[in-house]
Amino acid sequence: MQDQINQYTLEIDEFAPANPAQLEEFRIKYLGTKGIVKDLFEQFKAVSPEEKRVLGKVLNQFKQLAEAKFNEYKEAFESESHSGGTDMDLTLPGEGYTVGSRHPLSLVRNEIIDIFKRLGFVVAEGPEIEDDWHNFSALNFPAEHPARDMQDTFFIKKDDGNDIALRTHTSSVQVRMMENGKPPFRAIMPGRVYRNEAISARAHCFFHQVEGLYIDENVSFSDLKQTLYHFVQELYGEGTKVRFRPSYFPFTEPSAEMDISCTICKGSGCNMCKYTGWVEILGCGMVDPNVLENCGIDSKKYTGFAFGMGIERIANLKWVIRDLRLFSENDTRFLKQFKTEII
Repeated sequence: MQDQINQYTLEIDEFAPANPAQLEEFRIKYLGTKGIVKDLFEQFKAVSPEEKRVLGKVLNQFKQLAEAKFNEYKEAFESESHSGGTDMDLTLPGEGYTVGSRHPLSLVRNEIIDIFKRLGFVVAEGPEIEDDWHNFSALNFPAEHPARDMQDTFFIKKDDGNDIALRTHTSSVQVRMMENGKPPFRAIMPGRVYRNEAISARAHCFFHQVEGLYIDENVSFSDLKQTLYHFVQELYGEGTKVRFRPSYFPFTEPSAEMDISCTICKGSGCNMCKYTGWVEILGCGMVDPNVLENCGIDSKKYTGFAFGMGIERIANLKWVIRDLRLFSENDTRFLKQFKTEII
């Protein structure tokens, strides 16, 4: 057995693998479960006690020699691979990162906010789940008004005047502002609203609004018209034509809808404006005295105006987007068109 150990020791001393494969063969031959070291220890069990005193030390030294040789070359090969031994072509161009952008609705929302901030309007927000008072009753909606119908509103709870629903407009934020403060008020209320409608290219069950409110002494309809006229010129450019048409809203009196000259065809007529040359972008009017009184404001001392617009409609006219569903489908083919604005 001593002669075997001496012979194997010479082989290990002379061993110099050229690659990791040869080193693995060495490990299997000497240190594997059926290797030479394992076999020698099995033989060691059968020697006499006198021989064990001598061979035990020699056998342990042999095992340590084999392990040291293996570890030495293993570290050498690993170091070589990390220092530049790679099959990768480092001259190839790297893979580019996808650059994100702001959502088109966020771009339009921020632009609208910036315009009204320059006019002294602040931003106000409120809950998306509202009670009947803030969403309907305080805004002068009669009990039989169609907007209370289940076909228009997502009701969470129906309870004879104490209904809870997803807000159908951000006008509820106006009510909360008037209830919890004192005039003058000058604020806009951007946010998401919900309507129980069939989803199509022209309608969705949720969309986004920006509403505005200005209440002070001696506020007139002329102030409303001039404010909105300035807003349109800032948003769509100077020379954009504006017209007001009489309309009806429960919370304003008088009420109007505001049209602008079509930004797509410049007023000559196209399918976007239904060949009229005009596109309606918002509703507005003087705040109804009943709404002021419902919110604890003296309607004989204060007057005010309110307006509301859909952000999707503004974005449609800005970028000629003909399908509302694109705004919520997260299709990267659509969203990547707006990469000019980097996050």
